Amino acid sequence: MHELIAFVGGGNMAASLIGGLLAAGHPAARLRVAVRTAESAARVAERFGVAALTDSARAIRGADIVVLAVKPQQMAEALRGLRVEPGATVISVAAGVQVATLAQWLGTTAVVRSMPNTPALFRCGVSGLYAAPEVPAESRQRAEGVLGCVGETCWVEREEQIDAVTALSGCGPAYYFLLTEVLRDAGTALGLDPVVAAQLAHSTFIGAAQMARDAGEDVAVLRAQVTSKGGSTEAALAHLEAAGLGRIFKEALAAADLRARLRGEELAQLAASSTN
Repeated sequence: MHELIAFVGGGNMAASLIGGLLAAGHPAARLRVAVRTAESAARVAERFGVAALTDSARAIRGADIVVLAVKPQQMAEALRGLRVEPGATVISVAAGVQVATLAQWLGTTAVVRSMPNTPALFRCGVSGLYAAPEVPAESRQRAEGVLGCVGETCWVEREEQIDAVTALSGCGPAYYFLLTEVLRDAGTALGLDPVVAAQLAHSTFIGAAQMARDAGEDVAVLRAQVTSKGGSTEAALAHLEAAGLGRIFKEALAAADLRARLRGEELAQLAASSTN
């Protein structure tokens, strides 16, 4: 029998995971969603055919898996007074909320923290996962099963590495959109029609990503293979390297990593104050 999965929060990421689970064959009757308003509950129920409630305690009652999919700053309020069933697995998709904080709020140690990214909306995302050593293998498998419905999964060994996952792949789609925008605008500046420039930028990145995935070579090797000595690609890359592109990206990811870490510390302090 399929496990009962309850979602606390019904936003975009929850919707992505619910859609992925249904597409993978998980029955709608074994899914529940807790949302804030009756209007939201009606929309979720109509869209997915699942039980949608405004009572979180009722939604998670008897659940084998509880997925926390509310905004980090709303987590304390959303979880106030909630307790999961013994043996249940908690999966958090909220950035910055530490495992210890969630365990303290919910009264369980079977917590898996994850960081998916927005391509999960199209079931082509990637999620970093972390669980403390004492978390049982069954809980890890459950987390892989849920997040695997919307893309790839990978595990990190230390919780602080989830902040690096946030900086790289969590924020990564925004970097891609920015680079696509810059490439499109640069092509337009060279005289291309904006529509044509946009098509070229989009399709070039998609094709290059497919090559990187399927070619079986390191991306540095692929880059060398498409860079003819004395050619246009070499001229462009030399300019990017001289401008410090690698340094800029390292600094950008370090800034994102720091912000994620500080957010976690802020939320941990909130958790501590809420129990005093």
